[in-house]
Order: sequence, then C-alpha cells, then structure tokens
Amino acid sequence: MHCFEYFRCGHCKNLAPEYEKAASILSKHDPPVILAKVDANEEANKYLANEYEVRGYPTLRILRNGGKNVQEYKGPREADGIVEYLKKQSGPASAELKSAEDASNLIDGKKIVVVGVFPKFSGEEFENYMALAEKLRSDYEFSHTLDAKHLPRGESSVTGPVVRLFKPFDELFVDFEDFNVEALEKFVAESSMPLVTLFNKDPSNHPFVIKFYNSPNAKAMLFANLSVEGIDSLTSKYREVAEQYKGQGIGFLLGDLEASQAAFQYFGVQESQVPLIIIQNNDGKKYLKPNLLANDIAPFVKDYKEGKVPPYLKSEPIPEENKEPVKVVVADTFEDMVFKSGKNVLLEFYAPWCGHCKKLAPILDEVAVHYEKDDNVLIAKLDATANDIVGENFDVRGYPTIYFRSTSGNITPYEGNRTKEDIVNFIEKNRDKTAQQESAKDEL
Repeated sequence: MHCFEYFRCGHCKNLAPEYEKAASILSKHDPPVILAKVDANEEANKYLANEYEVRGYPTLRILRNGGKNVQEYKGPREADGIVEYLKKQSGPASAELKSAEDASNLIDGKKIVVVGVFPKFSGEEFENYMALAEKLRSDYEFSHTLDAKHLPRGESSVTGPVVRLFKPFDELFVDFEDFNVEALEKFVAESSMPLVTLFNKDPSNHPFVIKFYNSPNAKAMLFANLSVEGIDSLTSKYREVAEQYKGQGIGFLLGDLEASQAAFQYFGVQESQVPLIIIQNNDGKKYLKPNLLANDIAPFVKDYKEGKVPPYLKSEPIPEENKEPVKVVVADTFEDMVFKSGKNVLLEFYAPWCGHCKKLAPILDEVAVHYEKDDNVLIAKLDATANDIVGENFDVRGYPTIYFRSTSGNITPYEGNRTKEDIVNFIEKNRDKTAQQESAKDEL
C-alpha cells in the first residue's frame, strides 16, 4: 500500500506513527504486505500524485499486480485496524464456503455479503464473478460455493450459476443470473442499497447515506421529525411510493429532523416546512413540497416524473432596500435583474467567508460608483452559498467568480486583474453601447 502525504499536513502527522507500526507488523506477514509512503510535496514525486489522482492528504492507495490494479484504501486509520484490513485485502477476493458453518460465520445479518453459487469453479461465469470480486473487494464481502444448501436463506436446490446477495434489510436476499460484469456490478450496487435510506445519527447508516448521495439516480428526500406521534402513516406511505418506483431511476431517503440541519442549510429550507420532500435531479434542479401529508407523497412524485412540478430555487429574501452602489441579487430576483434588466451587468458570485471576496468588495464599490450615473451598467453581487444560480451559462467553481452579461445577452467570464481600472476597461470592451453613445462616438 502507498500513502501519499504532505509534510505540513496535520492528519498525515497523526497517521504516521500508526502507519509505521502497521508496516512493521505486516512486514512479517506471510506473504509480506509492504507499506510505503510518498512525500507529494517533493517536486520529483508530483507526477505520482497526479497519476494516482491524489486530491488531499493523506491519501492511501492499494496497489496489486505491480501497480496494474489500484484501489482506494477504505479501512481504519489506526495500526490494528490497518493490519486487519490489509490482511483481509491480501487474501483472495472471494473465499470458498465449504460448510454451513463457514456461511453462518460470514453471513451474520449485519453486513452485505455476495455469494456466487456454481456447479464448478471454472468457466466464463465464474471468471466474471471473480473479476467483479477483485474490483469491488474494498466495498463488499465476496464468497463462492458449490452447494447452495450451505446458505442460510434462499432456494437451496439451485446449482447455479447464480449470484445471491445477502443484506440486513428489506427482503434480506436477492438472486441474479446475468454474469456480464457490468450487469453484475450494477446489480450489486442497486441491491445493496435499502429501498429507503435512513439518515439519522446512527453511524451504521452513514455508509448507505454516502452511497445514496453518490448514486447516479435522481434523489427523493423526505425530511420529518421521526419522533413525533403518528409519523408511521407518513413513513409507511413513503415506503409504498419507493416500492412503486423501484428500478425507475430515483432513490429515496428518509431524513430525521435532528440529523438534517446541514441539509436544511444546503437546500435553504426551514424546520417550519417539515414534513417536506425534495427531489433533486442529476442536473442540480430541485423540486420541493413543504408541509406535506401522507396522501400528498404519491401525487407529488407522479407529477415530478411527468414534468409537471416547477423547479425550486434556494433564495435569500428579496432585500427591502437595495441602495448600495453594488446591488444585491438573490435567486428570486436573478431573472429580472440579470436577464431582463436591459442593462450591461457585471455580476460577482461570492461567499461571505471568502477572503479574496472581502478584498474585492471595496474595489467593486469603486467600480459601481464609477458607473453610478450610467443607467446602462449595473454592478451586482450574489451570495452563491445562499442562493441557487439561475441558468446554465454561469460556471461557478470558486470564489469570487465574475461574469459580465451584455444587454444583447453575451456572457463573458472576467479573468483579469482585480483592480478598478482593469474591471472598468473590461466592461467598456464588452458592453453594448446605446444609440446615443454610438452617436456621440461618431461625432468625436
């Protein structure tokens, strides 16, 4: 295993003694498991950090077959945990189940276990299954057997080939017989998710929550106070709807009010709106129904699927006064102030905590004062952490991000120096002139 570290990184310093201890223990393992480390701050090593897609520190990768097979390390960060995790990773990706005792030790009702049942351990189906086990070994437990009678659940007379996935929720097991590797991988990913993912303070649910948000599906999220009397009628109806839309490209999550404060802030919703449901598409568009009743769930999801629900925009309240030189734009005024104002608009997307944005603020004030008597130019700002961004032409990946929209609709990012002079020159170069300004220019 390789650890990419950065010498100033606090997490790297915390990991270092545990990593060294684990390395010493695993060096005596049969066969030895080698732990190595790379200082990604060294210029000569930066190509390695790029090759292994290192985005933060410390990053741990498991390398097999001379580096041909690379997997993310997903285990503990203390010595004993590292040792146990890597001992398991150094063994076969799928272990043979030879008895009912083997099966009961592995299939304990607490985790996802994937078992392949085969008439013989050879052939295309078996090879594809083992390839899948190797690819997903960091995420799931895999095993294989010649006798389905060893397994605690499911039809015991099958001879295979069949894949049986055991899980500690919903229907407890499910069989699959398509041995195309991509189809197998999709089956495991979808079948290992609960019909309704529970988001509360129980840490055992967190891996499923992460998978839910990483899923390519649209995401329906029902947020409610799960401790109030009578909530069962709402949650059971929600589960019925989830069952109805199973396999149709939409996942379902049930979030407890107490655990969902960060989600409320992200979506810009209030506790007074619960129970509420939000559906978010892969394109980022959101659809909201607040204060819903149990019988509202099915019609809302149906209308969403049929394209009848208007998108919801997270927006700060519209300012009662907007008299400062730099005008405040919120999501609910974006259309009128940016797209329909008939003006040349310079718009800053900022974050309140951003140091660069704070340094830019007085400079933008100067630019706004410069154009104070020009009715055809508007200098504005939008808090991108508190408002959704309207339209697909504004690519905001950091703060501050500045765009200019001319009266004719041309949108241009500003990438120049953050000085009054440079910003004014940029505006003059890209603005649309009025007929009066063009006439005055011709007279000159």
